[in-house]
Amino acid sequence: MSTVPLTQTLTGARRARDWIGDRILFLLTLLASLVSVALMIAIAYKVLHSAHQAFSKFGLGFLTGTTWDATHGVFGAGTLIYGTAVTCTIALLVGGPFAIAIALFLSELAPRGVRGVVGTLVEMLAAVPSVVLGLWGILVLGPFVAHHLEPWLHSVFGWIPLFGPASTGSDVFTAGLILAIMVVPIIASVCRELFLNVPQDLEDGALALGATRWEMVRGVVLSGSRPGIAAALILGLGRALGEAIAVTQVIGSATAIHVSFFQPGDTLASRIASQYQGAVSGLQTSSLFYLAGILLVIGLLTNLIAEIIVRRFEVARTGAS
Repeated sequence: MSTVPLTQTLTGARRARDWIGDRILFLLTLLASLVSVALMIAIAYKVLHSAHQAFSKFGLGFLTGTTWDATHGVFGAGTLIYGTAVTCTIALLVGGPFAIAIALFLSELAPRGVRGVVGTLVEMLAAVPSVVLGLWGILVLGPFVAHHLEPWLHSVFGWIPLFGPASTGSDVFTAGLILAIMVVPIIASVCRELFLNVPQDLEDGALALGATRWEMVRGVVLSGSRPGIAAALILGLGRALGEAIAVTQVIGSATAIHVSFFQPGDTLASRIASQYQGAVSGLQTSSLFYLAGILLVIGLLTNLIAEIIVRRFEVARTGAS
């Protein structure tokens, strides 16, 4: 007779513990989420508040100004925005197809024993410190580009202003190649997961209907993963936008807009990293924060666009299934 009340007591105590555990878990996860939001707001507030002096003096004309003169207190971000756009474009044009090819090889073509090894090595590339990549760019990539790659490109495409005479290897083109190396692991990892999630039945059906391996990849794998690939490229773009140290080491740090890729330049992140500690005036420091604000807005927009694309892809896939 005493067993039933004891069982009910144990069940009630267990339910109470579960209720308390659920509430603690909810509070902890809510707190973590609120902390991340508060941290983002705090970063944005500090950057924008510190840029107030430069914004008050230069306004939106700062975005198109091409002069950066700390001596006379004249600053503009036009050349830096241009350098950022060019280096990131080179990075995506070079690194994007390369990363997609790696993802296709690992998901569709590589033997099972090779996939793990190569995939791990590609992902480990993301763990290489940017300063190490920058040193490698100075000692290895820069001389190779200056003595071999840029002269060849100039000899073949020299009639296009973008491929002017070769320089010393410290230029926008070398910086773009360094960024391409840095975005490959991100894009390749995301694309690999996308390709592995393509239903095997669709691939087998395309092959059974007589399609070649390339036709199956083009018509089934790539076609079904296009929104995800776009999101992966945008995520890679976000990685390239914020890189500073490696770019600073190889880009040449010149405040000018050159048509040719083979001339020195600078980017938003590189200028912040190279001049913040040595800023000679409050206006220069505020202008550097203005650059950080521009970079922050661009980074948030790119990640927001990637998130929208991923959500639409998931909705479309769910509706199709």
